[in-house]
Amino acid sequence: MSKSVRYISNLTRDTYALILAGGRGSRLHELTDWRAKPAVYFGGKFRIIDFPLSNCVNSGIRRIGVVTQYKSHSLIRHVSRGWGHFKKELGESIEILPASQQTSGNWYEGTADAVFQNIDIIRHEIPKYVMILSGDHIYRMDYAGLLASHAELGADMTVCCLEVSLEEAAGAFGVMEVDEQNRIIGFEEKPKHPKSIPGKPDKCLASMGNYVFNTKFLFDQLRKDSVNEKSERDFGKDIIPNIIKDHNVYAFPFVSSIENEPAYWRDVGTLDSFFQANMELLSPTPALNLYDAKWPIWTYQQQLPPAKFVFDDEDRRGMAIDSIVSGGCIISGAKVKRSVLFDEVHICSYSTVKDSVVLPDVVVLKNCKIKNAIIDRGCIIPEGMVIGYNHDHDRAKGFRVTEKGITLVTREMLGLGVGFEEGI
Repeated sequence: MSKSVRYISNLTRDTYALILAGGRGSRLHELTDWRAKPAVYFGGKFRIIDFPLSNCVNSGIRRIGVVTQYKSHSLIRHVSRGWGHFKKELGESIEILPASQQTSGNWYEGTADAVFQNIDIIRHEIPKYVMILSGDHIYRMDYAGLLASHAELGADMTVCCLEVSLEEAAGAFGVMEVDEQNRIIGFEEKPKHPKSIPGKPDKCLASMGNYVFNTKFLFDQLRKDSVNEKSERDFGKDIIPNIIKDHNVYAFPFVSSIENEPAYWRDVGTLDSFFQANMELLSPTPALNLYDAKWPIWTYQQQLPPAKFVFDDEDRRGMAIDSIVSGGCIISGAKVKRSVLFDEVHICSYSTVKDSVVLPDVVVLKNCKIKNAIIDRGCIIPEGMVIGYNHDHDRAKGFRVTEKGITLVTREMLGLGVGFEEGI
């Protein structure tokens, strides 16, 4: 084993990762009425939380805490089923850390407070570095390079960042200024008018919400913040702005492993961005390659039969074109085009589904027409229903239509209630 490989191995072994997965994701509207944003489905068989978890494991980081709070039942169940095989005796663990009022009578009041309330758990792991990760973004990243940069620069804190458009960053991301050595010299949390990168007037440097800290430094800053009555207990609003002047805080640019290609990172925080990110996977060569055996995305999955396509009559042919179709699906004399179908979706005869994202356990009965839609888990679409072809009609049925014309349908909107046992 080379010296550099041993160096990286030691860094990852000395790191404890904390994934912040307690957010509601209110801009996803009814899609997060019964699940936290990190538990939202993505890509035909995954949940969003699977991406930071897989990044950790594939990077060699195997001591992980998942911080939960908002409507966490389905998230906890998923992590327990899909990631509960780690052995503490082998120096690896994935622990669920619900809000349990460890240091006060309050629930988590911000990202910094969520970490502060788990100081005792982190201290017990005796890590040299603590990596804090957002649990609600879609991307693939080898964290080893981030850790190596942090150690080599002698940083107290390192912020992972990427270039985004000013329009995308405005009011949405923390934006930083750096010097020639990538030391952070300015930071604003979600500014309305972000400062552009010198020489790139339409771009700014945005925080990904991923940080590396030296453990002692992190604990010291969290303790100071906990007694600051004016603090909102947030890394972006409080911790980072307060330390960049007097401490070594660096930016780590997240770049693509493919030359001349932008780094793939998606904040699927709105219905439109969620829909678009799923649709991107249908490209013959998508920017996010879910089929790369060298960097697998791990998840929990049921043991299901293969997808099935039946009937071959001219007007009743079971077929799917330019689509992702997952296990247990049955396309029975129906047509599917440019759509993502999750597990156990049944589409009945003479129905068509186009340009749509259909979550697990959905049944589309006969003679339905659906396009530009997100169908939530457990929905039963009545026979003959038309969705996505007339927005006024969709709204009249109680469905939500987004700014970009995507129609969201949930069980409650169909009058089915929340009685579906696995419906979250």
